[in-house]
Amino acid sequence: MIKVGIILGSTRPGRNGEAVAHWVRDLAVKRGDAEYELIDLNDYGLPNLDEASVAAMGRYEHEHTKRWSAKIDAFDAFVFVTPEYNHSVPGALKNALDFLYAEWNDKAAGFVGYGIDGAARAVEHLRQILAQVGVATVAQQVTLSIHHDFENFTAFKPTAAQEGRLTLVLDQVLAWGGALRTLRG
Repeated sequence: MIKVGIILGSTRPGRNGEAVAHWVRDLAVKRGDAEYELIDLNDYGLPNLDEASVAAMGRYEHEHTKRWSAKIDAFDAFVFVTPEYNHSVPGALKNALDFLYAEWNDKAAGFVGYGIDGAARAVEHLRQILAQVGVATVAQQVTLSIHHDFENFTAFKPTAAQEGRLTLVLDQVLAWGGALRTLRG
């Protein structure tokens, strides 16, 4: 069965992403078509990149990197839940991506962004970053507006159409994740 990690890309206190990530996971699990797991960057305590060797070498010195490596390596595909900070991804998410290389290769990813404009620019940056580490990104994405999908900018209340958009993202992530799995053996 395909394993999909739902990566919560913000570590900010009071983040809206926690509710969004749980929404993604809860709807995904109801499908019964894959194993879905929420991966919260807060649970990994990754410092600013502190490995002496470049990630592509795969020679990790620190236990936090080895733990992060084992977690990411176990998945076939990902759904990134990300806000947009200053027209890009949160620093914690970029840092977490930079710790690894081979663990990302030949996997698929979809996106659920949230913010003023649905994190469209953050998602575009993520597409570029993930392409560099060999992740195939799917065309569909969910763009949650802080104005329409959050009450008072904080209480997550997605519009009805968003569930359908998430379904399309998950359909594509599973299709690509399954196809790419064959490349990894």
